Amino acid sequence: MQLNKLFLLHALIFLVATGAANVALGKQNAPAAAPAQGGQAGGGQGGQRAGGPPPPPMRLVSTDIADGKPIAGKFTCAAGADAVSPALQWMQAPRGTESFALIVHDMEPRPRKGVDDILHWMVWNMPPTANQLPENVSSASADLPDGSHQTNGFAGQNGNFGYRPPCPPQDVPVAHHYAFEIFALDQKLDLPAAASRADLLKAMDGHIAGHAALVAPFNR
Repeated sequence: MQLNKLFLLHALIFLVATGAANVALGKQNAPAAAPAQGGQAGGGQGGQRAGGPPPPPMRLVSTDIADGKPIAGKFTCAAGADAVSPALQWMQAPRGTESFALIVHDMEPRPRKGVDDILHWMVWNMPPTANQLPENVSSASADLPDGSHQTNGFAGQNGNFGYRPPCPPQDVPVAHHYAFEIFALDQKLDLPAAASRADLLKAMDGHIAGHAALVAPFNR
């Protein structure tokens, strides 16, 4: 009787061991799980997010000036009192834009060795539907017809509130570079008509949704 019990115990151990080995072998030979479509976590063709490609960047263009090309004389002090502001057009503003601001400045001079260069024009609170400034914007008033405001940093001296044409020193061989920068903002700005560029930059900080620029040289 004891021999029979011992035989049955050995048989049971053998069967359990054989079964465990077969299970392990089956796992080893099982085909690998197919990767998720797209081959990466998060899916999407080429690893892109499901939301699709990012929107195109904002652009600033002009029929009057070209990026990297010298500014024509009619838009500079070479034209004297007949100088006018150039036409500017912008496109592909980001969704949620509530206003636009423009800053035009001479990038070379550093008065008093400070961070500011020379401001030539700034316009703020242009409506979100705006996509251009025409040639020869009137400089007679700080207030423009669309509700926006302009200044050139001289608080209307000589009756000029708007575009101040580029006018670098004469007979200097190295051109000055004039940046025309457009900013898309996620809100309108609460600024006085006589706001400085520092005031505008402080108000824009944290609200810039898009930006584009043209830089054009000029010397005389």
